[in-house]
Amino acid sequence: MKKKIFCIMLILTVILSMPNELVLAGDTSSESLTQTIVPVDEAVDNVIDILTVNDFHGNVKESGKNIGMSKMVGYINAQKAKNPNTIVVSGGDNYQGTALSNLTYGAPVNEMFKGMNLLASAVGNHEFDWGVDRIEQWAKDGNFTFLASNIYDKTTNQPVTWAKPYLIHKIAGKKIAFIGLSTIETAYKTKVENVKTLEFKSAKDAAKIWIDFLKSGKANEGVPDIIIALTHVPSAQESRGSDPTLPVTGDEIESLCSVDGLDAVITGHSHKTVSGYINKIPVVQAYKYGRAVGKLSIILNEDGTVKSITPSVESVYKLTSDLLVEDTQTKDTYTKFENEFAPIANEVLGELTGTLSHDKSIKNVTPLGYWVTDIMRKATNVQIGLTNGGGLRRTIEEGTITMGDLYEVMPFDNTLVTLKVTGSHLISLVNHGIEAKDMVDGQFAGIKVIYNPKAEYDNRIISITLEDGTPIEMDKEYSVVTNDFAYTGGDKYSFTGATNVVDTFVPIRDELVKYIKSTKIIVAPKGNVISSLDTYKIKYGDVLWKIAKIYNIDYKELARINNISNPNKIYTGRTLLVPAN
Repeated sequence: MKKKIFCIMLILTVILSMPNELVLAGDTSSESLTQTIVPVDEAVDNVIDILTVNDFHGNVKESGKNIGMSKMVGYINAQKAKNPNTIVVSGGDNYQGTALSNLTYGAPVNEMFKGMNLLASAVGNHEFDWGVDRIEQWAKDGNFTFLASNIYDKTTNQPVTWAKPYLIHKIAGKKIAFIGLSTIETAYKTKVENVKTLEFKSAKDAAKIWIDFLKSGKANEGVPDIIIALTHVPSAQESRGSDPTLPVTGDEIESLCSVDGLDAVITGHSHKTVSGYINKIPVVQAYKYGRAVGKLSIILNEDGTVKSITPSVESVYKLTSDLLVEDTQTKDTYTKFENEFAPIANEVLGELTGTLSHDKSIKNVTPLGYWVTDIMRKATNVQIGLTNGGGLRRTIEEGTITMGDLYEVMPFDNTLVTLKVTGSHLISLVNHGIEAKDMVDGQFAGIKVIYNPKAEYDNRIISITLEDGTPIEMDKEYSVVTNDFAYTGGDKYSFTGATNVVDTFVPIRDELVKYIKSTKIIVAPKGNVISSLDTYKIKYGDVLWKIAKIYNIDYKELARINNISNPNKIYTGRTLLVPAN
Protein backbone atom coordinates (compact mmCIF):
# COMPACT_ATOMS: atom_id res chain seq x y z
CA MET A 1 0.00 0.00 0.00
CA LYS A 2 2.82 2.40 0.88
CA LYS A 3 4.47 1.54 -2.44
CA LYS A 4 1.25 2.49 -4.36
CA ILE A 5 0.93 5.81 -2.50
CA PHE A 6 4.57 6.60 -3.28
CA CYS A 7 4.02 5.93 -6.99
CA ILE A 8 0.93 8.14 -7.09
CA MET A 9 2.80 10.95 -5.31
CA LEU A 10 5.66 10.63 -7.77
CA ILE A 11 3.33 10.85 -10.80
CA LEU A 12 1.59 13.93 -9.36
CA THR A 13 4.95 15.60 -8.75
CA VAL A 14 5.98 15.06 -12.38
CA ILE A 15 2.66 16.38 -13.71
CA LEU A 16 2.76 19.49 -11.51
CA SER A 17 6.33 20.24 -12.58
CA MET A 18 5.40 20.34 -16.30
CA PRO A 19 4.91 23.74 -18.04
CA ASN A 20 1.35 25.03 -18.06
CA GLU A 21 1.24 25.92 -21.77
CA LEU A 22 0.96 22.97 -24.15
CA VAL A 23 0.92 22.61 -27.94
CA LEU A 24 -0.16 19.71 -30.09
CA ALA A 25 2.26 18.01 -32.42
CA GLY A 26 2.27 14.64 -34.09
CA ASP A 27 2.21 12.56 -37.23
CA THR A 28 -1.10 13.13 -39.00
CA SER A 29 -0.30 10.85 -41.92
CA SER A 30 -2.97 8.54 -43.28
CA GLU A 31 -1.46 5.73 -41.22
CA SER A 32 -1.55 7.62 -37.95
CA LEU A 33 -3.81 10.41 -36.80
CA THR A 34 -2.65 10.21 -33.18
CA GLN A 35 -1.62 13.50 -31.59
CA THR A 36 1.02 13.78 -28.90
CA ILE A 37 1.05 16.49 -26.24
CA VAL A 38 4.47 18.14 -26.15
CA PRO A 39 5.58 20.88 -23.71
CA VAL A 40 6.20 24.23 -25.48
CA ASP A 41 9.87 24.55 -24.50
CA GLU A 42 10.62 21.08 -25.81
CA ALA A 43 8.53 21.71 -28.93
CA VAL A 44 10.49 24.85 -29.83
CA ASP A 45 13.77 23.01 -29.36
CA ASN A 46 12.61 20.05 -31.40
CA VAL A 47 10.38 21.58 -34.08
CA ILE A 48 11.44 23.28 -37.29
CA ASP A 49 8.61 25.16 -39.00
CA ILE A 50 8.63 25.98 -42.69
CA LEU A 51 6.05 28.65 -43.53
CA THR A 52 4.88 28.91 -47.12
CA VAL A 53 2.98 31.35 -49.32
CA ASN A 54 2.19 30.88 -52.99
CA ASP A 55 0.45 32.69 -55.84
CA PHE A 56 0.49 36.02 -54.01
CA HIS A 57 0.02 37.80 -57.36
CA GLY A 58 0.93 41.24 -56.09
CA ASN A 59 -1.92 41.52 -53.57
CA VAL A 60 -0.11 43.96 -51.30
CA LYS A 61 -3.28 45.91 -50.50
CA GLU A 62 -5.61 44.73 -47.73
CA SER A 63 -8.94 44.13 -49.47
CA GLY A 64 -11.68 41.62 -48.72
CA LYS A 65 -10.08 38.26 -47.98
CA ASN A 66 -6.66 39.55 -49.04
CA ILE A 67 -4.82 40.54 -45.85
CA GLY A 68 -2.19 42.65 -47.65
CA MET A 69 1.56 42.93 -47.16
CA SER A 70 1.69 44.59 -43.74
CA LYS A 71 -0.52 42.00 -42.02
CA MET A 72 1.28 39.20 -43.84
CA VAL A 73 4.64 40.37 -42.48
CA GLY A 74 3.07 40.86 -39.05
CA TYR A 75 1.66 37.32 -39.04
CA ILE A 76 4.84 35.67 -40.31
CA ASN A 77 7.05 37.48 -37.80
CA ALA A 78 4.68 36.61 -34.95
CA GLN A 79 5.03 32.93 -35.88
CA LYS A 80 8.81 33.28 -36.00
CA ALA A 81 8.76 34.84 -32.53
CA LYS A 82 6.96 31.74 -31.24
CA ASN A 83 9.49 29.45 -32.88
CA PRO A 84 12.89 30.89 -33.88
CA ASN A 85 13.51 27.68 -35.85
CA THR A 86 11.32 28.93 -38.70
CA ILE A 87 12.04 29.24 -42.42
CA VAL A 88 9.85 31.22 -44.86
CA VAL A 89 9.56 30.30 -48.54
CA SER A 90 7.31 31.02 -51.54
CA GLY A 91 5.80 28.72 -54.15
CA GLY A 92 6.04 31.36 -56.90
CA ASP A 93 3.75 33.65 -58.93
CA ASN A 94 4.68 36.48 -56.63
CA TYR A 95 4.26 39.74 -58.53
CA GLN A 96 1.84 39.94 -61.43
CA GLY A 97 -1.79 40.73 -60.71
CA THR A 98 -2.67 44.12 -59.18
CA ALA A 99 -2.38 47.74 -60.24
CA LEU A 100 0.14 48.74 -57.58
CA SER A 101 2.39 45.73 -58.11
CA ASN A 102 2.18 45.89 -61.91
CA LEU A 103 2.87 49.60 -62.10
CA THR A 104 5.99 49.14 -59.96
CA TYR A 105 7.04 45.78 -61.47
CA GLY A 106 6.64 44.05 -58.11
CA ALA A 107 8.64 46.45 -55.94
CA PRO A 108 6.27 46.38 -52.91
CA VAL A 109 6.20 42.57 -52.98
CA ASN A 110 9.96 42.52 -52.59
CA GLU A 111 9.66 44.87 -49.62
CA MET A 112 7.25 42.38 -48.07
CA PHE A 113 9.68 39.53 -48.72
CA LYS A 114 12.46 41.45 -47.00
CA GLY A 115 10.18 42.16 -44.05
CA MET A 116 9.46 38.46 -43.52
CA ASN A 117 13.03 37.41 -44.39
CA LEU A 118 12.05 35.12 -47.25
CA LEU A 119 14.69 32.47 -47.85
CA ALA A 120 13.76 31.20 -51.32
CA SER A 121 11.07 31.06 -53.98
CA ALA A 122 10.10 28.67 -56.72
CA VAL A 123 9.76 30.19 -60.19
CA GLY A 124 6.11 30.53 -61.19
CA ASN A 125 4.84 30.76 -64.76
CA HIS A 126 3.82 34.38 -64.19
CA GLU A 127 7.36 35.32 -63.19
CA PHE A 128 7.97 35.38 -66.97
CA ASP A 129 5.13 37.76 -67.86
CA TRP A 130 7.50 40.73 -68.11
CA GLY A 131 10.34 38.68 -69.59
CA VAL A 132 13.16 36.65 -68.07
CA ASP A 133 15.41 39.62 -67.33
CA ARG A 134 13.59 40.78 -64.18
CA ILE A 135 13.88 37.47 -62.29
CA GLU A 136 17.48 37.81 -61.20
CA GLN A 137 16.95 41.42 -60.09
CA TRP A 138 13.87 40.50 -58.08
CA ALA A 139 15.96 38.06 -56.06
CA LYS A 140 18.49 40.81 -55.31
CA ASP A 141 15.82 43.37 -54.43
CA GLY A 142 13.93 40.94 -52.19
CA ASN A 143 17.08 39.43 -50.67
CA PHE A 144 16.09 35.82 -51.40
CA THR A 145 17.07 33.06 -53.82
CA PHE A 146 15.07 31.83 -56.81
CA LEU A 147 15.30 28.04 -57.18
CA ALA A 148 14.81 26.21 -60.48
CA SER A 149 16.30 22.82 -61.24
CA ASN A 150 14.10 21.83 -64.19
CA ILE A 151 14.31 25.04 -66.25
CA TYR A 152 17.00 24.59 -68.88
CA ASP A 153 18.60 27.02 -71.30
CA LYS A 154 18.12 25.52 -74.77
CA THR A 155 21.43 26.92 -76.02
CA THR A 156 23.53 25.29 -73.28
CA ASN A 157 21.22 22.40 -72.29
CA GLN A 158 22.04 23.28 -68.68
CA PRO A 159 19.90 24.66 -65.85
CA VAL A 160 19.48 28.42 -66.14
CA THR A 161 22.11 30.57 -64.45
CA TRP A 162 19.69 33.18 -63.04
CA ALA A 163 18.35 30.69 -60.49
CA LYS A 164 19.94 27.95 -58.39
CA PRO A 165 18.83 24.33 -58.66
CA TYR A 166 18.91 23.87 -54.89
CA LEU A 167 19.71 25.60 -51.62
CA ILE A 168 20.84 24.06 -48.32
CA HIS A 169 19.91 25.97 -45.18
CA LYS A 170 21.15 24.98 -41.72
CA ILE A 171 18.78 25.52 -38.80
CA ALA A 172 18.45 23.87 -35.37
CA GLY A 173 21.47 21.76 -36.22
CA LYS A 174 19.80 20.26 -39.31
CA LYS A 175 20.67 20.78 -42.97
CA ILE A 176 17.50 21.31 -45.01
CA ALA A 177 17.78 21.22 -48.80
CA PHE A 178 15.21 22.89 -51.04
CA ILE A 179 15.07 21.80 -54.69
CA GLY A 180 13.32 24.30 -56.98
CA LEU A 181 10.82 22.96 -59.52
CA SER A 182 8.45 24.68 -61.95
CA THR A 183 5.41 23.26 -63.70
CA ILE A 184 5.86 22.07 -67.27
CA GLU A 185 2.72 24.12 -68.02
CA THR A 186 4.90 27.25 -67.87
CA ALA A 187 5.81 26.65 -71.52
CA TYR A 188 2.29 27.70 -72.54
CA LYS A 189 0.92 29.50 -69.46
CA THR A 190 2.91 32.66 -69.90
CA LYS A 191 3.67 34.64 -73.05
CA VAL A 192 5.36 31.99 -75.20
CA GLU A 193 7.75 34.52 -76.75
CA ASN A 194 9.21 35.17 -73.29
CA VAL A 195 10.18 31.52 -72.72
CA LYS A 196 11.10 30.42 -76.25
CA THR A 197 14.76 29.90 -75.27
CA LEU A 198 13.83 27.77 -72.25
CA GLU A 199 12.90 24.12 -71.77
CA PHE A 200 10.74 23.05 -68.83
CA LYS A 201 11.70 19.48 -68.03
CA SER A 202 9.80 16.97 -65.93
CA ALA A 203 9.74 17.82 -62.21
CA LYS A 204 10.10 14.13 -61.44
CA ASP A 205 13.22 13.71 -63.58
CA ALA A 206 14.86 16.86 -62.21
CA ALA A 207 14.08 15.82 -58.64
CA LYS A 208 15.76 12.45 -59.22
CA ILE A 209 18.90 14.13 -60.57
CA TRP A 210 19.29 16.55 -57.69
CA ILE A 211 18.27 14.19 -54.91
CA ASP A 212 20.95 11.76 -56.14
CA PHE A 213 23.41 14.68 -56.27
CA LEU A 214 22.62 15.75 -52.72
CA LYS A 215 22.46 12.23 -51.25
CA SER A 216 25.84 11.34 -52.75
CA GLY A 217 27.50 14.23 -50.88
CA LYS A 218 28.49 16.20 -53.99
CA ALA A 219 27.18 19.49 -52.59
CA ASN A 220 29.79 21.71 -50.93
CA GLU A 221 27.48 22.08 -47.94
CA GLY A 222 27.50 18.33 -47.30
CA VAL A 223 24.69 15.78 -47.23
CA PRO A 224 21.36 17.31 -46.17
CA ASP A 225 19.26 15.78 -43.41
CA ILE A 226 15.96 16.69 -45.09
CA ILE A 227 15.12 17.28 -48.76
CA ILE A 228 12.06 19.36 -49.69
CA ALA A 229 10.79 20.18 -53.17
CA LEU A 230 9.90 23.88 -53.37
CA THR A 231 7.66 23.95 -56.40
CA HIS A 232 5.21 25.80 -58.58
CA VAL A 233 3.62 22.48 -59.51
CA PRO A 234 -0.18 22.17 -59.25
CA SER A 235 -1.91 20.03 -56.65
CA ALA A 236 -5.51 19.59 -55.54
CA GLN A 237 -7.44 18.10 -52.66
CA GLU A 238 -11.15 17.35 -52.74
CA SER A 239 -12.01 19.14 -49.50
CA ARG A 240 -9.49 20.01 -46.87
CA GLY A 241 -11.62 20.32 -43.74
CA SER A 242 -9.69 18.77 -40.89
CA ASP A 243 -9.05 15.45 -42.61
CA PRO A 244 -5.49 15.03 -43.94
CA THR A 245 -6.34 11.56 -45.24
CA LEU A 246 -8.23 13.01 -48.22
CA PRO A 247 -6.24 12.29 -51.38
CA VAL A 248 -3.94 14.89 -52.91
CA THR A 249 -4.11 14.70 -56.70
CA GLY A 250 -2.50 16.01 -59.88
CA ASP A 251 -0.46 14.24 -62.56
CA GLU A 252 2.74 16.23 -61.99
CA ILE A 253 2.59 16.13 -58.20
CA GLU A 254 1.78 12.43 -58.07
CA SER A 255 4.68 11.67 -60.39
CA LEU A 256 7.01 13.86 -58.32
CA CYS A 257 6.01 12.13 -55.09
CA SER A 258 7.09 8.76 -56.51
CA VAL A 259 10.75 9.86 -56.27
CA ASP A 260 12.76 8.17 -53.50
CA GLY A 261 14.52 10.43 -51.04
CA LEU A 262 11.99 13.25 -51.11
CA ASP A 263 10.76 14.23 -47.65
CA ALA A 264 8.08 16.86 -48.41
CA VAL A 265 6.65 19.01 -51.22
CA ILE A 266 5.50 22.63 -51.26
CA THR A 267 3.22 23.36 -54.22
CA GLY A 268 1.42 26.23 -55.95
CA HIS A 269 -0.08 27.25 -59.30
CA SER A 270 -3.54 25.70 -58.86
CA HIS A 271 -4.72 28.18 -56.19
CA LYS A 272 -5.91 25.36 -53.90
CA THR A 273 -5.78 24.68 -50.19
CA VAL A 274 -3.89 21.41 -49.85
CA SER A 275 -2.68 19.67 -46.72
CA GLY A 276 -2.18 15.95 -47.08
CA TYR A 277 0.03 13.12 -48.28
CA ILE A 278 1.01 11.27 -51.44
CA ASN A 279 2.97 8.05 -50.89
CA LYS A 280 3.37 9.18 -47.24
CA ILE A 281 5.11 12.37 -48.47
CA PRO A 282 3.60 15.54 -46.92
CA VAL A 283 2.23 18.01 -49.50
CA VAL A 284 1.10 21.56 -48.77
CA GLN A 285 -0.32 24.47 -50.78
CA ALA A 286 -1.62 27.71 -49.23
CA TYR A 287 -4.55 28.77 -51.43
CA LYS A 288 -3.82 32.15 -53.14
CA TYR A 289 -3.33 35.93 -52.77
CA GLY A 290 -1.92 35.67 -49.23
CA ARG A 291 -5.24 34.50 -47.83
CA ALA A 292 -3.55 31.51 -46.22
CA VAL A 293 -0.13 30.41 -44.97
CA GLY A 294 1.07 26.85 -45.27
CA LYS A 295 3.27 25.09 -42.77
CA LEU A 296 5.48 22.03 -42.68
CA SER A 297 6.24 21.19 -39.04
CA ILE A 298 9.34 19.03 -38.77
CA ILE A 299 9.40 17.31 -35.38
CA LEU A 300 12.73 15.88 -34.24
CA ASN A 301 13.45 12.99 -31.92
CA GLU A 302 15.75 13.46 -28.93
CA ASP A 303 18.68 12.12 -30.98
CA GLY A 304 18.03 14.73 -33.72
CA THR A 305 16.51 12.35 -36.25
CA VAL A 306 13.25 13.28 -37.94
CA LYS A 307 10.20 11.96 -36.14
CA SER A 308 7.55 13.38 -38.49
CA ILE A 309 6.77 16.13 -40.99
CA THR A 310 3.22 17.44 -40.69
CA PRO A 311 1.53 19.70 -43.28
CA SER A 312 -1.10 22.26 -42.32
CA VAL A 313 -2.68 25.43 -43.69
CA GLU A 314 -3.83 28.46 -41.70
CA SER A 315 -6.59 30.51 -43.36
CA VAL A 316 -5.15 33.76 -42.08
CA TYR A 317 -7.94 35.91 -43.51
CA LYS A 318 -10.27 34.30 -40.96
CA LEU A 319 -8.14 35.30 -37.97
CA THR A 320 -9.41 37.91 -35.53
CA SER A 321 -7.73 41.32 -35.45
CA ASP A 322 -5.78 40.53 -32.27
CA LEU A 323 -4.11 37.60 -34.05
CA LEU A 324 -3.48 39.45 -37.31
CA VAL A 325 -1.59 42.64 -36.53
CA GLU A 326 0.05 44.91 -39.09
CA ASP A 327 3.81 45.29 -39.14
CA THR A 328 4.24 49.06 -38.76
CA GLN A 329 7.37 49.39 -40.88
CA THR A 330 5.80 47.40 -43.72
CA LYS A 331 2.62 49.47 -43.39
CA ASP A 332 4.65 52.65 -43.80
CA THR A 333 6.32 51.19 -46.89
CA TYR A 334 2.97 50.23 -48.40
CA THR A 335 1.51 53.67 -47.69
CA LYS A 336 4.44 55.31 -49.48
CA PHE A 337 3.83 53.20 -52.60
CA GLU A 338 0.07 53.70 -52.42
CA ASN A 339 0.32 57.48 -52.11
CA GLU A 340 2.71 57.66 -55.04
CA PHE A 341 0.47 55.65 -57.38
CA ALA A 342 -3.00 56.49 -56.01
CA PRO A 343 -3.71 59.11 -58.70
CA ILE A 344 -3.28 56.40 -61.36
CA ALA A 345 -5.00 53.46 -59.63
CA ASN A 346 -7.91 55.50 -58.26
CA GLU A 347 -8.75 57.29 -61.50
CA VAL A 348 -12.50 56.88 -62.09
CA LEU A 349 -13.22 55.68 -65.62
CA GLY A 350 -16.99 55.21 -65.56
CA GLU A 351 -19.96 53.53 -63.91
CA LEU A 352 -21.23 49.98 -64.31
CA THR A 353 -24.88 48.97 -64.18
CA GLY A 354 -25.17 45.27 -63.40
CA THR A 355 -22.27 42.91 -62.82
CA LEU A 356 -19.58 41.84 -65.28
CA SER A 357 -19.17 38.42 -63.74
CA HIS A 358 -16.26 36.13 -64.47
CA ASP A 359 -17.09 33.47 -61.91
CA LYS A 360 -15.48 30.14 -62.76
CA SER A 361 -18.76 28.42 -61.89
CA ILE A 362 -20.19 29.92 -65.10
CA LYS A 363 -19.47 27.50 -67.91
CA ASN A 364 -17.93 28.87 -71.08
CA VAL A 365 -18.54 32.53 -71.99
CA THR A 366 -19.06 34.85 -69.00
CA PRO A 367 -20.60 38.34 -69.14
CA LEU A 368 -17.11 39.82 -68.62
CA GLY A 369 -15.61 37.58 -71.29
CA TYR A 370 -18.25 38.57 -73.83
CA TRP A 371 -17.93 42.26 -72.98
CA VAL A 372 -14.14 42.25 -73.38
CA THR A 373 -14.06 40.28 -76.64
CA ASP A 374 -16.89 42.38 -78.05
CA ILE A 375 -14.85 45.54 -77.40
CA MET A 376 -11.77 43.84 -78.90
CA ARG A 377 -13.55 43.06 -82.19
CA LYS A 378 -15.18 46.47 -82.47
CA ALA A 379 -11.91 48.28 -81.70
CA THR A 380 -10.15 46.45 -84.53
CA ASN A 381 -13.13 46.32 -86.93
CA VAL A 382 -13.17 42.52 -87.27
CA GLN A 383 -15.97 39.95 -87.11
CA ILE A 384 -14.96 37.83 -84.12
CA GLY A 385 -13.20 38.44 -80.80
CA LEU A 386 -11.53 35.51 -79.09
CA THR A 387 -9.42 35.35 -75.92
CA ASN A 388 -8.29 32.87 -73.28
CA GLY A 389 -10.44 33.00 -70.16
CA GLY A 390 -7.47 32.90 -67.81
CA GLY A 391 -6.34 36.33 -68.99
CA LEU A 392 -9.32 37.81 -67.15
CA ARG A 393 -8.83 37.54 -63.41
CA ARG A 394 -11.90 38.78 -61.60
CA THR A 395 -15.48 40.04 -61.75
CA ILE A 396 -16.24 43.78 -62.03
CA GLU A 397 -18.95 44.59 -59.52
CA GLU A 398 -21.69 47.14 -60.08
CA GLY A 399 -20.69 50.73 -59.37
CA THR A 400 -17.62 52.84 -60.07
CA ILE A 401 -14.93 51.39 -62.35
CA THR A 402 -11.39 52.59 -61.64
CA MET A 403 -8.09 52.12 -63.44
CA GLY A 404 -7.05 49.89 -60.53
CA ASP A 405 -10.04 47.64 -61.24
CA LEU A 406 -8.92 47.16 -64.83
CA TYR A 407 -5.37 46.27 -63.77
CA GLU A 408 -6.79 43.59 -61.51
CA VAL A 409 -9.23 42.30 -64.13
CA MET A 410 -6.54 42.25 -66.83
CA PRO A 411 -3.12 42.37 -65.15
CA PHE A 412 -1.26 41.14 -68.22
CA ASP A 413 -0.06 43.63 -70.81
CA ASN A 414 -1.35 41.55 -73.72
CA THR A 415 -1.81 43.21 -77.09
CA LEU A 416 -4.45 42.94 -79.82
CA VAL A 417 -3.52 40.65 -82.71
CA THR A 418 -5.73 40.59 -85.81
CA LEU A 419 -5.72 37.77 -88.36
CA LYS A 420 -7.86 35.67 -90.67
CA VAL A 421 -8.75 31.99 -90.33
CA THR A 422 -10.93 29.59 -92.25
CA GLY A 423 -14.27 28.48 -90.86
CA SER A 424 -12.87 25.03 -90.05
CA HIS A 425 -9.91 26.61 -88.21
CA LEU A 426 -12.29 28.90 -86.30
CA ILE A 427 -14.29 25.87 -85.16
CA SER A 428 -11.14 24.20 -83.80
CA LEU A 429 -10.17 27.38 -81.92
CA VAL A 430 -13.61 27.73 -80.32
CA ASN A 431 -13.83 24.00 -79.60
CA HIS A 432 -10.53 24.25 -77.71
CA GLY A 433 -12.08 26.59 -75.15
CA ILE A 434 -15.42 24.86 -74.56
CA GLU A 435 -15.52 23.27 -71.08
CA ALA A 436 -11.77 23.37 -71.40
CA LYS A 437 -9.20 21.03 -69.93
CA ASP A 438 -6.49 22.47 -67.69
CA MET A 439 -7.44 26.11 -68.29
CA VAL A 440 -10.26 28.62 -67.91
CA ASP A 441 -12.89 28.35 -70.65
CA GLY A 442 -12.34 30.37 -73.81
CA GLN A 443 -14.23 33.66 -74.28
CA PHE A 444 -15.64 35.05 -77.52
CA ALA A 445 -18.00 37.49 -79.21
CA GLY A 446 -19.31 37.79 -82.77
CA ILE A 447 -20.45 34.17 -83.08
CA LYS A 448 -23.15 31.95 -81.60
CA VAL A 449 -22.44 28.35 -80.67
CA ILE A 450 -24.49 25.30 -79.72
CA TYR A 451 -22.50 22.43 -78.25
CA ASN A 452 -22.92 18.94 -76.90
CA PRO A 453 -21.38 18.76 -73.39
CA LYS A 454 -21.32 14.95 -73.58
CA ALA A 455 -19.17 14.91 -76.69
CA GLU A 456 -15.40 14.45 -76.61
CA TYR A 457 -13.31 17.52 -75.70
CA ASP A 458 -12.18 19.53 -78.73
CA ASN A 459 -15.13 18.16 -80.74
CA ARG A 460 -18.23 19.51 -79.00
CA ILE A 461 -19.61 22.10 -81.42
CA ILE A 462 -22.95 21.16 -82.99
CA SER A 463 -23.65 24.55 -84.59
CA ILE A 464 -21.65 27.73 -85.13
CA THR A 465 -22.89 30.88 -86.82
CA LEU A 466 -22.07 34.56 -86.92
CA GLU A 467 -24.00 36.51 -84.32
CA ASP A 468 -26.62 37.47 -86.95
CA GLY A 469 -27.32 33.78 -87.59
CA THR A 470 -25.28 33.38 -90.79
CA PRO A 471 -23.78 29.85 -90.79
CA ILE A 472 -19.99 29.57 -90.75
CA GLU A 473 -18.65 28.07 -93.97
CA MET A 474 -15.70 25.71 -93.64
CA ASP A 475 -13.55 27.13 -96.46
CA LYS A 476 -14.43 30.79 -96.10
CA GLU A 477 -12.07 33.16 -94.25
CA TYR A 478 -13.21 35.17 -91.23
CA SER A 479 -11.50 38.09 -89.51
CA VAL A 480 -10.58 37.49 -85.88
CA VAL A 481 -8.86 39.40 -83.07
CA THR A 482 -7.13 37.63 -80.22
CA ASN A 483 -4.26 38.48 -77.85
CA ASP A 484 -0.55 37.92 -78.34
CA PHE A 485 -0.52 35.31 -75.54
CA ALA A 486 -3.05 33.03 -77.25
CA TYR A 487 -1.70 33.73 -80.74
CA THR A 488 1.78 32.54 -79.78
CA GLY A 489 0.51 29.27 -78.28
CA GLY A 490 -0.59 30.29 -74.80
CA ASP A 491 -3.04 27.81 -73.22
CA LYS A 492 -2.24 25.53 -76.18
CA TYR A 493 -4.19 27.60 -78.70
CA SER A 494 -2.94 26.98 -82.23
CA PHE A 495 -3.16 29.70 -84.89
CA THR A 496 -0.89 27.88 -87.30
CA GLY A 497 -2.09 28.63 -90.83
CA ALA A 498 -3.70 31.98 -89.97
CA THR A 499 -3.20 34.70 -92.57
CA ASN A 500 -2.96 38.51 -92.53
CA VAL A 501 -1.53 38.42 -89.02
CA VAL A 502 -0.95 41.88 -87.50
CA ASP A 503 0.21 42.49 -83.93
CA THR A 504 -1.15 45.98 -83.31
CA PHE A 505 1.01 46.34 -80.17
CA VAL A 506 -2.02 48.06 -78.61
CA PRO A 507 -2.67 46.73 -75.08
CA ILE A 508 -6.17 45.35 -74.69
CA ARG A 509 -6.48 47.18 -71.39
CA ASP A 510 -6.00 50.50 -73.21
CA GLU A 511 -8.97 49.76 -75.47
CA LEU A 512 -11.14 48.87 -72.46
CA VAL A 513 -10.18 52.16 -70.81
CA LYS A 514 -10.96 54.09 -73.99
CA TYR A 515 -14.35 52.39 -74.31
CA ILE A 516 -15.37 53.00 -70.69
CA LYS A 517 -14.33 56.65 -70.81
CA SER A 518 -16.26 57.27 -74.03
CA THR A 519 -19.36 55.36 -72.94
CA LYS A 520 -19.27 56.54 -69.29
CA ILE A 521 -22.15 54.31 -68.17
CA ILE A 522 -21.64 50.62 -68.96
CA VAL A 523 -24.57 48.21 -68.92
CA ALA A 524 -23.44 44.64 -68.30
CA PRO A 525 -24.44 42.43 -71.27
CA LYS A 526 -25.83 38.95 -70.78
CA GLY A 527 -23.62 37.54 -73.51
CA ASN A 528 -25.84 34.58 -74.34
CA VAL A 529 -23.71 33.37 -77.25
CA ILE A 530 -23.25 29.71 -76.32
CA SER A 531 -25.73 27.08 -75.24
CA SER A 532 -25.85 23.36 -74.76
CA LEU A 533 -28.46 21.04 -76.26
CA ASP A 534 -32.06 20.57 -75.28
CA THR A 535 -34.96 18.81 -76.97
CA TYR A 536 -38.34 19.93 -78.27
CA LYS A 537 -41.22 17.63 -79.21
CA ILE A 538 -43.08 18.84 -82.29
CA LYS A 539 -46.76 19.50 -81.65
CA TYR A 540 -49.66 19.67 -84.08
CA GLY A 541 -49.61 23.00 -85.90
CA ASP A 542 -45.89 23.71 -85.32
CA VAL A 543 -43.77 25.11 -88.13
CA LEU A 544 -39.98 25.12 -88.06
CA TRP A 545 -39.46 28.87 -88.38
CA LYS A 546 -41.69 29.51 -85.34
CA ILE A 547 -39.82 26.93 -83.26
CA ALA A 548 -36.51 28.48 -84.38
CA LYS A 549 -37.72 31.94 -83.33
CA ILE A 550 -38.49 30.65 -79.81
CA TYR A 551 -34.90 29.46 -79.45
CA ASN A 552 -33.33 32.49 -81.17
CA ILE A 553 -31.78 30.46 -83.97
CA ASP A 554 -32.07 30.67 -87.76
CA TYR A 555 -34.57 28.08 -89.00
CA LYS A 556 -32.15 26.87 -91.72
CA GLU A 557 -29.51 26.18 -89.06
CA LEU A 558 -32.09 24.37 -86.93
CA ALA A 559 -32.94 22.24 -89.95
CA ARG A 560 -29.24 21.48 -90.53
CA ILE A 561 -28.70 20.41 -86.91
CA ASN A 562 -31.61 18.00 -87.18
CA ASN A 563 -30.82 16.71 -90.69
CA ILE A 564 -34.13 18.03 -92.04
CA SER A 565 -33.83 18.26 -95.81
CA ASN A 566 -37.07 20.22 -96.27
CA PRO A 567 -37.57 22.89 -93.57
CA ASN A 568 -41.18 23.28 -94.68
CA LYS A 569 -42.03 19.71 -93.76
CA ILE A 570 -41.84 18.55 -90.13
CA TYR A 571 -43.78 15.81 -88.35
CA THR A 572 -45.85 15.87 -85.19
CA GLY A 573 -44.28 13.85 -82.37
CA ARG A 574 -40.72 14.03 -83.70
CA THR A 575 -38.10 15.27 -81.21
CA LEU A 576 -35.86 18.14 -82.31
CA LEU A 577 -32.45 19.13 -80.96
CA VAL A 578 -32.66 22.78 -79.92
CA PRO A 579 -30.47 25.24 -77.97
CA ALA A 580 -30.97 25.06 -74.21
CA ASN A 581 -32.51 28.32 -72.95
